[in-house]
Amino acid sequence: MPDKNIVIVDDESDMAKLLKMDLELEHYHVAFALNGREALELIKKVKPDLVLLDISMPEMDGYEVLEKLKASESTKGIPVIMLTAKGLEQDIQKGLKLGADDYIVKPFFPGLLFKRIKSILKES
Repeated sequence: MPDKNIVIVDDESDMAKLLKMDLELEHYHVAFALNGREALELIKKVKPDLVLLDISMPEMDGYEVLEKLKASESTKGIPVIMLTAKGLEQDIQKGLKLGADDYIVKPFFPGLLFKRIKSILKES
């Protein structure tokens, strides 16, 4: 699989760094942002092939980031996987309704996440 760009958006820097290392071992180019506002700037600059997006963050939550991504002509086609501890049915439905391509609840199995990433990147 060719190298693809992934942006991780998570306010827990340890989580983002660990995920970044794991994804780089899978030959992805990875950048991360620690809040929603920073994420939108980074996504516009990097133009990633996929975004992994947490929901609970300061300044702007993941739902708001997702809405802004899907409302913009330049970013609406970027696949988004919600990767969050918010696992209630209404949280999942809201994320999918706003345009997320997938929704994975933390804690998660890295192997499952990588399979979902590969599947979404093949489709896009």
